[in-house]
Amino acid sequence: MSKPVLIAVAWPYASAKIHVGNITGAYLPADILARYHRLRGRDVLMVSGSDSHGTPVTVRADEENATPEEIYKRYHAEFIELFQKLGLSYDIFTSTHTSNHFDVAEKLFLSLKENGYFYTETSRQWYSPQQERFLPDRYVEGTCYFCGKPGARSDQCDNCGHLLEAEKLIDPKSKIDNSTPELRETTHFYLDLEKLQDEVAAFLREREDYWRPNVIRQSLGQIEQEGLHGRPITRDLSWGVPVPVEGWEEKCMYVWFEAVIGYLSSVIEWAQLHGDADAWRHWWTNPDSEALYCIGKDNIPFHAIIWPAELIGVGDSFDAKMGSPEPKPLVLPYDVPANEFMNLEGHKLSGSKNWAVWGLDFLERYDPDPMRYYLTVNMPENRDSDWDWEEFYQRNNNELVATWGNLANRVLSFAYKNWEGTIPDPGDLRESDKALLESLREGFGNVESLLEGVKLRAAIQEAMRLAAEVNKYLDTAAPWFEIKEDKTQASKTIYTAMQAIDWLKIIFSPFLPHTSQKLHEFLGYGQPLFGELITQEIEDDLSTHTVMLYEPKGSLASGGVDLWAPERLTPGKPFNQPQPLFTKLDPSIVDEERARLGS
Repeated sequence: MSKPVLIAVAWPYASAKIHVGNITGAYLPADILARYHRLRGRDVLMVSGSDSHGTPVTVRADEENATPEEIYKRYHAEFIELFQKLGLSYDIFTSTHTSNHFDVAEKLFLSLKENGYFYTETSRQWYSPQQERFLPDRYVEGTCYFCGKPGARSDQCDNCGHLLEAEKLIDPKSKIDNSTPELRETTHFYLDLEKLQDEVAAFLREREDYWRPNVIRQSLGQIEQEGLHGRPITRDLSWGVPVPVEGWEEKCMYVWFEAVIGYLSSVIEWAQLHGDADAWRHWWTNPDSEALYCIGKDNIPFHAIIWPAELIGVGDSFDAKMGSPEPKPLVLPYDVPANEFMNLEGHKLSGSKNWAVWGLDFLERYDPDPMRYYLTVNMPENRDSDWDWEEFYQRNNNELVATWGNLANRVLSFAYKNWEGTIPDPGDLRESDKALLESLREGFGNVESLLEGVKLRAAIQEAMRLAAEVNKYLDTAAPWFEIKEDKTQASKTIYTAMQAIDWLKIIFSPFLPHTSQKLHEFLGYGQPLFGELITQEIEDDLSTHTVMLYEPKGSLASGGVDLWAPERLTPGKPFNQPQPLFTKLDPSIVDEERARLGS
């Protein structure tokens, strides 16, 4: 089998709509990487699902007088609708509220417990006398005792990224009724991070040279400055994965501990659905496997510290619990390319103030690839970026339409008309033709290097630069005039341009899969580039849940063949009459879209 690549994607809380900041922060980068690695013939699994048990779900349920299950299923369905329309090719998008996830989480919990990485401790936690219950961390907000910023949750400050101890929060208030909670004693299991600190630090130092600076700063930097301390992994909740210990029936696993286990449980569910229950080990116990975690910067501590600590602590015990006669340890993250945040028109995105560009709302008025393009070329890889409607309009018209779309349409339309729908026979190419194609070959290598390094923003800029280079070639050769004097020479130019467009189609396809597939069909190919997205209803002992699956069968990127190496077009081969790939936008959309913000 080919090299296994696991693309693990942040799990959205099933309690709010998804906006462009979420998409560019984690979901779109993951899909670009998954599609690229599939084109390289690698064994890719892109996995995630709805985080069904987070306190945002119970908060939303309280606000709407609904059950948490009703809330999670409603948003889960919206997520799948959005991801299918946007073309996010999850091999499986599932949920944490499944029997499979409960079973996997319980096995991993017990593995850590048996390996001696848990302890119990009685601590003081926030309790609401008015509601007569302990308040989960997201129910309590106050001022961060590290940076002094208001609005910090009692478990984490999104402003400075620090993990917080609940009882140290300054001026805490209940998000439900703004009352002041009081501290009461409760007993919980704790993950002994101090015992795991040296191994986690060693793991991070091995990756220090190629991980993004912001990830190292929030993980290894935090360990070296402050050290690791035990963190509670259970909560006084009824909605979530039960604690598999006698006498702990009234408590659940803390969502920050349990949700990351979904990266493992989702692969196990995928294996079961595909009729090979042991296939999960190809990605999870194979030392050649590369696991990339696509997340936003607010999730760095959980993916670069907590999750590696859980995996290190488990050792080979989980594999043994899954029945392996020769158990192996689970694979640690290869990379955690966390993105920064995206703002909107110079201000922080805010769902509550409707200061957001919502995914499904956008797709009611625009095609998916323009969103994918703008979010990639503007991706907040190393610093916060900003969605600006004027810039979106300009990039759509000046780059997608004028540079790339017009190139493909005018060359294919000209060829279709003058060579009767067949690829011209160029004979021997001229030096200028060879030079352009050599430049495109080098372009494959440049984009490959950038994608391997998860530099997606630079990769798509390089792709667009190559398209501009083909335009310059055409401006010089001018086949529209050349054909009037010497059709043989025009054949060489048009063949060379069509060859370049065919190669650019491959380079653009991880970023712009919908229009790349259209162009693929215009060029006369029958077998699709990528597979299709389907949904499936699954009944288990817990409930009925819907999964989204990627079905690669029948696609070019499914046979373990490296498609990144350029192949030549066949002269005389028929192709189909083209149509414009992109829609030119009217400048009025800028004011129209800005008027929607905050309304």
